[in-house]
Amino acid sequence: MSKRAIILFNLGGPDKPEAVEPFLFNLFNDPAIIGAPGPIRYLIARLISRRRAPIAREIYANLGGGSPLLPNTQAQARALEMALTQPGEETRCFIAMRYWHPRADDVAREVAAWKPDRVVLVPLYPQYSKTTSGSSLKEWQKAAEAAGLTAPVSTLCCWPEEPGFISAAADLVRETYAGALAHGTPRVLFSAHGLPKKVIRSGDPYQFQVEKSAAAVVEALGIPQLDWLVSYQSRVGPLEWIGPATDDEIRRAGQDKVPLIVCPIAFVSDHSETLVELDIEYKHLADESGVPAYFRVPVVATHPAFIDGLARAIALKDRQGGLSCAGGGRLCPAAFGQCPARA
Repeated sequence: MSKRAIILFNLGGPDKPEAVEPFLFNLFNDPAIIGAPGPIRYLIARLISRRRAPIAREIYANLGGGSPLLPNTQAQARALEMALTQPGEETRCFIAMRYWHPRADDVAREVAAWKPDRVVLVPLYPQYSKTTSGSSLKEWQKAAEAAGLTAPVSTLCCWPEEPGFISAAADLVRETYAGALAHGTPRVLFSAHGLPKKVIRSGDPYQFQVEKSAAAVVEALGIPQLDWLVSYQSRVGPLEWIGPATDDEIRRAGQDKVPLIVCPIAFVSDHSETLVELDIEYKHLADESGVPAYFRVPVVATHPAFIDGLARAIALKDRQGGLSCAGGGRLCPAAFGQCPARA
């Protein structure tokens, strides 16, 4: 029986209050996040993590003291294993978090001990960015080499328009939209985590892919004259970030007196950005801003269409080999030089 290892990458999150500051340090010490030379980056990361830890601990207190991202990702891993099961082959999903446990080094050693015949790398970020998927894949390559992992590797670098993902998101938006109609004709806000503009200017395809995802969901919805747009949340620091900002669009919805539906288009699992930022902080902002009604679309999580679609994309990538987006080849125009897929 052949053995196939699927490595699922995600951000990770602190599992208890004492883990918040070291989690933040790991985040800001990543050269993909702060590009300063190593010693300077270390000092900056130490300073930022100490300053932000008290605020972050308050955020995670709303979630019982820690992030639910790992158990949510474990549920997706179990669902994918079931969807990928086939006669004559054993498939096992491993989870590698970027900034908290389980980290790539430990997971790579575990995978090497399991001795798979093939390895498929799958970031659980629908849209590629060098700051998320790129950083995780780079760390994994070093960890796999150190662990002596020599099995053939294929990589699904992104899947912003994967049909199962789009179908699941459209189902969830449609259900929320139907409930919101009682309050008037709603506006749909596809909210994604933001990035500094300089990252996008460097050729990072993230914003392009986010907009492709949102447009695909809108097409799948088929709602005539749908009022929708893409916005970006979680803006921090002094740099200029891509926009429009989700908080600004919430205020505008209040001025326009339209019900608002917020769909987290770049997150597939619940964590602080959905359960606290969207559900608590932005809900409070919507109430203060006079938004007639505020709704948040659930993440795709283990929605059957999403799991089945991602499983098909993984199986196809396993057969094709190499590195590409879902369906094979390269989605991004040549101007996006940070896209890792070959033309």
